[in-house]
Amino acid sequence: MAYADRNVSGSRVVAIVLVAVIVAGMGYAFVTGLAYQYIKKQAEKLNTFDVQEPPPPPEEIPPPPPPPDTPVPPPPTQIAVPPSLVQVPTPSPQIATTPNIQLPPPPMQPPTPPAPVAPPRPPAPPAVAKKLTPRGSPQSWVTDDDYPASALRAEQAGTVRFRLDVDASGKVTNCTVTGSSGVSVLDTTACSLLKRRARFNPAEDASGNKIPAPYNGSFTWKIPS
Repeated sequence: MAYADRNVSGSRVVAIVLVAVIVAGMGYAFVTGLAYQYIKKQAEKLNTFDVQEPPPPPEEIPPPPPPPDTPVPPPPTQIAVPPSLVQVPTPSPQIATTPNIQLPPPPMQPPTPPAPVAPPRPPAPPAVAKKLTPRGSPQSWVTDDDYPASALRAEQAGTVRFRLDVDASGKVTNCTVTGSSGVSVLDTTACSLLKRRARFNPAEDASGNKIPAPYNGSFTWKIPS
């Protein structure tokens, strides 16, 4: 019985070892297969997301230069063509017809008036048989007391030449200055005094009739000393 027990225990040990070896091999194979599949899958994933670099751009090749002997054609010349002139027909002028109007005859020119007849000459003054003479002294007609104050203050003096028209009664009717003294106030004062103060004996003709006559004289204004 003891021998049999030893054989049985030895067989068990061998069986356990074999089972352990088989389990270890199967585990190794299992583990090794799983690891290979995992690594293969990861490798496929990496191959799927692999980024390829783009190819470099092609280099630009410059165009070849033109041959030196090739002549360059001249630029095309543009010829300006003048626009065509369109002749517009000009309308013919219309001549307005006017009715025949009879113009009135020109007015009759009046006859040329005769040349004016020269007026008859005035009768010659009668011949003076007796001359006109003053009454009294002519020096009394105008004196130094009659000197205009304005001319005296301005120390103005001069000689006045005059003509008196005397009627048939010997009265002075008009005084005319024939030569001015150069001072108007002296001229007007002298004529005014002569018309008022001068008196004459009238002139007479050959028949003894009193006639008008002129009288010419002069008076000198002097500043009294």
